[in-house]
Amino acid sequence: MLPGGRAPSFFDLPGAGAELLGSRTWGVPGAAVRTGRKDWAMTEQPRRPVATYATYQEAERAVDHLSDQGFPVERVAVIGQDVRLVEQVVGRMNYGRAALHGAASGALPGALIGWLFGLLDWVDPLVSALLVALYGLIFGAIVGALFGLLLYALQGGRRDFASVRSMEPGRYDVVVDEAVADEAVRLLGGLRTSGVGGRPAPS
Repeated sequence: MLPGGRAPSFFDLPGAGAELLGSRTWGVPGAAVRTGRKDWAMTEQPRRPVATYATYQEAERAVDHLSDQGFPVERVAVIGQDVRLVEQVVGRMNYGRAALHGAASGALPGALIGWLFGLLDWVDPLVSALLVALYGLIFGAIVGALFGLLLYALQGGRRDFASVRSMEPGRYDVVVDEAVADEAVRLLGGLRTSGVGGRPAPS
């Protein structure tokens, strides 16, 4: 028993768990963490946006440009701002399409499960796996089609369309540690004038 009547735990073993050094807290600049294998400093530098881009590809190209110029890219982050939900309608939903979507979603898991069960045959595992995977694909497609039809029937015609949802930021900010932000602005200045589409980040 430990002082206070507490039973020993894993974290009481030498070198186990993590221990904060000093009076600083986790995530605060300058906090250090000790583990059983090594010590390191966890620093959180203040960051400043240096450029804003309309697409992720442009922001990605900007970071790649900084890397090509020898800039310490580990001090760079790309942050998506003004995130919105976009639901793209891809077609009308009916019983045939519902069955087709259900069959497609059930075929792959069925084939994978069949392949795994087929590998248990020690005589000829490859042939058995392929054969059982084929059976699993067919069975999964049938079960998936039935579930697709059932779910569509339960909706009672309230959602007669198929759609794909995605989260899309309105812009992408390239942010850099304050200590090297001026250098990043200088390096990205030439890239912006080359028609990449970036603009200075709002202050």
